[in-house]
Amino acid sequence: MTTTLIRQKLTDYLKIADEKKIKAIYTMVEDEIDTIANDWDSDFVKELNRRSESFENGSAKTYTWEETKAAAIKRVQSKRR
Repeated sequence: MTTTLIRQKLTDYLKIADEKKIKAIYTMVEDEIDTIANDWDSDFVKELNRRSESFENGSAKTYTWEETKAAAIKRVQSKRR
């Protein structure tokens, strides 16, 4: 069974499961959910904010799709040698 199908089946089940089962499932994954929600420390958030600001004010170096594609092709070709 694919992960996509499992996700869909779980989503469908959670819509109809009784309260006791919902609480039991949540208890099994609660620590992981809390960890994911709090995974960004203050330094990471500052860096995201810095990058967002530099993009918004135009000081960030950005690349067009054509430039990105050309660089990727060049890198792949250089690794084949």
